[in-house]
Amino acid sequence: MGKVYRVYRIDYLTKTKIPVGTVQERRNQSRAASNVMSLMKLARLMYAATPEEQTRIILGEELIA
Repeated sequence: MGKVYRVYRIDYLTKTKIPVGTVQERRNQSRAASNVMSLMKLARLMYAATPEEQTRIILGEELIA
């Protein structure tokens, strides 16, 4: 089973991270930093409504199942 990461939206006015969902890594083999970058792109496509909002979406810590 792949790793699950929490997805946050950054609120720059209050300097807080707001949880908006999760993404799951489904690759079997590690591919260095490209795994995390691919998950970041996927999270931005899934959870951002506008291009401006895409810059505010980040990945957080790995969740333990």
